[in-house]
Amino acid sequence: MNNCIFCKIINKETPAEIVYENEQIIAFKDIKPSAPVHILILPKNHIPTVNHLGEKDRELIGELILTAQKIAKTQGVKETGYKLVFNVGKGGGQIIDHLHLHLLGGWPNEKERNVPGMP
Repeated sequence: MNNCIFCKIINKETPAEIVYENEQIIAFKDIKPSAPVHILILPKNHIPTVNHLGEKDRELIGELILTAQKIAKTQGVKETGYKLVFNVGKGGGQIIDHLHLHLLGGWPNEKERNVPGMP
């Protein structure tokens, strides 16, 4: 997609603080974090939303979750806990039309875990 900001990050046309990358997936820090640790994990191929996934994407979705697990460890939240969130469509809070998984964590106490717009 020409105007997709995430595709521009993938293609290194727009800077981002990348924390993980392989052939299929890229992960970087959210520029407007909703938690002390807020990482976006996404496939490099452009898929607009969860609703656009098919049977062929089973392995990719598993890879996204396993990547989140690795990143949670490197970001220091694996043991303390974290949230994984897919927002789906505008009504579900999705702002960028490129499938992405939010990894959120690092709150010092339970009261701060209620992030506006996030379950």
